[in-house]
Amino acid sequence: MDTLLSNLALGLSTAVTLDNITFCFIGVLLGTLIGVLPGIGPLATIAMLLPATYKMTDPTTALIMLAGIYYGAQYGGSTTAILVNLPGETSSVVTTLDGYQMARKGRAGPALAISAIGSFFAGTVATFLIAAFAPPLSEIAFKFGPAEYFALMVLGMIAAVVLAHGSFVKALAMVVLGLLLGMIGTDVNSGVARFSFDVPELTDGIEFVVVAMGMFGFGEIIANLEQKEHREVFTSKVGRLLPSWAEFKVSVLPIFRGTAIGSMLGILPGGGSVLGSFSSYAIEKKLSKHPEQFGKGAIEGVAGPESANNAGAQTSFIPMLTLGIPTTPVMALMVAAMMIHNIQPGPQVMTSNPPLFWGLITSMWIGNLLLVILNLPLIGLWIKLLTVPYRVLYPAILLFCVIGAYSINNNVFDVFMTLPFAVLGYLFKKLDCEPAPLLLGFVLGELMEEYLRRAMTISRGDWSVFITRPLSATMLGIALVLVVIVFLPAIAKKRKEAFAEEEG
Repeated sequence: MDTLLSNLALGLSTAVTLDNITFCFIGVLLGTLIGVLPGIGPLATIAMLLPATYKMTDPTTALIMLAGIYYGAQYGGSTTAILVNLPGETSSVVTTLDGYQMARKGRAGPALAISAIGSFFAGTVATFLIAAFAPPLSEIAFKFGPAEYFALMVLGMIAAVVLAHGSFVKALAMVVLGLLLGMIGTDVNSGVARFSFDVPELTDGIEFVVVAMGMFGFGEIIANLEQKEHREVFTSKVGRLLPSWAEFKVSVLPIFRGTAIGSMLGILPGGGSVLGSFSSYAIEKKLSKHPEQFGKGAIEGVAGPESANNAGAQTSFIPMLTLGIPTTPVMALMVAAMMIHNIQPGPQVMTSNPPLFWGLITSMWIGNLLLVILNLPLIGLWIKLLTVPYRVLYPAILLFCVIGAYSINNNVFDVFMTLPFAVLGYLFKKLDCEPAPLLLGFVLGELMEEYLRRAMTISRGDWSVFITRPLSATMLGIALVLVVIVFLPAIAKKRKEAFAEEEG
């Protein structure tokens, strides 16, 4: 306990500096600002703003800002779900069910307030869990060799694909495509150019930001232009912000349960904030004395999922910080940000750079507090932003994306490279192929290849090293079991029904 407190004190001394608080504030403000725009979400937001961290000399400040953008965008997505019935990102889909109905009944204020309160409580608890569980997990990670790390990454990708909605085959194909795209460039061992097609700019590989910006920035905007322009925003019905005592009492237990569910499921590969919010809603509906009120404006249907959403978003940092394994596409972006700033993700971060590790964790408390202080008074501003026509907003966002892509290497080639990925992102959306697994494969591909080659070098080319080492064999076995389970008729049927329900 003393060690934990001393680590948190170190983190606070790092996070509570003028620069870090300022950039944390900028992060949550920008995250919320862009997260409020329907269809953008945290993934596209971080992809667009990642180049802004390139010129930062202190990687701790850069990561604190990106983390702030993440949970700021999560909160912004909830605002659109309640006021416009358009979820800013996937985990806010559930919030539309009761949050929008509350807005229609003139209770948008309490819905937004309980969302902020639940998110703040869940974020605070989840941050403490990260601080408590990170050190022991890092100790375990130090016992991993190349074979174990390779097996862990295979398990992580398979689990992420299995837990993703929609077709398993399509998701798996997207991961493989991501791995192939990650191979473009120069082979580290032989120095031979791979898949570069004699294009000099491709010998260094495709920039991560180019893929993310094209698919999740440009691609999302092209898809959103097809949506109807008319949006019903409840500008005159927000009313009082604070929930009544009766509404608060009803929301307390759902907030606690949502925090617990989200914290546990957030650690799972592919879980993040999505699994938690959906599971929380289902549990609250089952436990409620009046389940018939769900879908008609039950405040428990907002309190539980919103708490689970935020808790899951925060605890998804645990595998990324301790093992260096991103369990969600957003965490893949965070891993890329660390690598951009010459930080090798993994357990060594805690020992080699404790101020960065603990500073990032404790900054989440500051970020969550800033979100509550910022968002409740600024609800009027978000409402006005939601009434701005897309034809005005999207050209500005496109311009920002182009500037971001160019600023990576000050090279026009990177801007042109976003175009094919923008088209791909749009096509994948039309074909119901989730582009997020591709991003996961693209980021993990380079690391997987490195650990695979190390393992093969140590074993002198003996492939049995992956099944003779107990930890490696166990993880590969679990990955195989997950693949078998997902093809079982009952599971396949449920996945299809869940996807159809979410699309509807």
